[in-house]
Amino acid sequence: QVQLVESGGDLVQTGGSLRLSCAASGRVASITSMGWYRQVPGEEREMVARIHVSGNTAYGDSMRGRFAISRNKAQNQWWLQMNSLQPEDTAAYFCNAVTPWSTYWGQGTQVTVSS
Repeated sequence: QVQLVESGGDLVQTGGSLRLSCAASGRVASITSMGWYRQVPGEEREMVARIHVSGNTAYGDSMRGRFAISRNKAQNQWWLQMNSLQPEDTAAYFCNAVTPWSTYWGQGTQVTVSS
């Protein structure tokens, strides 16, 4: 089992920045990739950024160049640096961890960008 807890969500003005954190506990050595997703009520969950244990990263199209994912060597913490935030970035942000046998999700942290 892997447990995930997000933090860092807040209300921010257009053009501002936020840094989200995800803290993992449990069988973190089994994690093969970790990431961030976001969801707006009534819509599907959307991939924001992912990072593999190899260090390879992937980003959603609208986030590339504005957001950056990073992790520590122990793989028990990862972060999402979000810059140039826009009102359309408003959503609940969830951290995610993938192991060979399961996918785990945190409870989410709300990001609201005011215009």
